[in-house]
Amino acid sequence: MAYIFIFGCFLLLGLAGSLAARTGYRGKVCDRSDGYEVPAEVKSDPGLRKRANNLVAFWCTGAAVLSFAPLVPIGTVIMSGGGRSVGTWGLVVFAVYGLVVVIVGAYPFEKIKSLGRSAEQ
Repeated sequence: MAYIFIFGCFLLLGLAGSLAARTGYRGKVCDRSDGYEVPAEVKSDPGLRKRANNLVAFWCTGAAVLSFAPLVPIGTVIMSGGGRSVGTWGLVVFAVYGLVVVIVGAYPFEKIKSLGRSAEQ
């Protein structure tokens, strides 16, 4: 049961990263209806808007790819029907890996906030 939960978490991370990357590739990160909360300075400057879209597209694609990678070993454990298992250290590695994926996916949004602050100066 725990393996199915871990599988689902990484799958959801991958889907969320893919949707965020799609928003960046479409150039809609700064749009109110489709995008995200960004500083007003970023919304008003075309160069910063493009930079924000590129950041979200690149980093969220990376987070999506990273989150889909563990689905293979976890899926193998699930499909084995109890013949295989992951030890405690393996679960710790999955947890740390999941934290890395979240950090990679959150990076562009924190960077966009700093873009807004640098535009003010």
